[in-house]
Amino acid sequence: MAEEEAAPAQMRVLGQYIRDMSFENIMAQKGGGADVQPDVQVEVKLDAKKRTVENQYESAIKLNVTSKDTAGDTTLFLLEVDYVGIFHIENIPDDQIHPFLLIECPRMIFPFLRRIVSDVTRDGGFPPLNLENIDFVSLYRNEIARRQAAEGTPPPADA
Repeated sequence: MAEEEAAPAQMRVLGQYIRDMSFENIMAQKGGGADVQPDVQVEVKLDAKKRTVENQYESAIKLNVTSKDTAGDTTLFLLEVDYVGIFHIENIPDDQIHPFLLIECPRMIFPFLRRIVSDVTRDGGFPPLNLENIDFVSLYRNEIARRQAAEGTPPPADA
């Protein structure tokens, strides 16, 4: 049993895919001009689940990107992406698997999602949107705090 506890954590990315994606070029639909000052808002949600195969998990990053013209508050484009990584994970204690799936796994697949967002916005007629790095630790802690506040339980002291 001591040998089992000492085994190093292992993670492999088995695959990645776009589960769902939508890009709406609202500016083109309305016949808008190219002389705009965009304000881009990015909303990030994370999700994870165990797959039916032993030691396999899915971790998803869901982005909602809205670009508006700062002058007229007109929406320029909307981008929604649900990007999933499939992982083989071993030797992670049960109490640490949840944060691992929502912090480390998204961190591994984020560069690929960043490239997709850049390509889609560029191909959609806008300058490529290069997403800033996401602090998945803060995102995870904020979600835990939000859930605990909704349930009325105090957050852990180390959060």
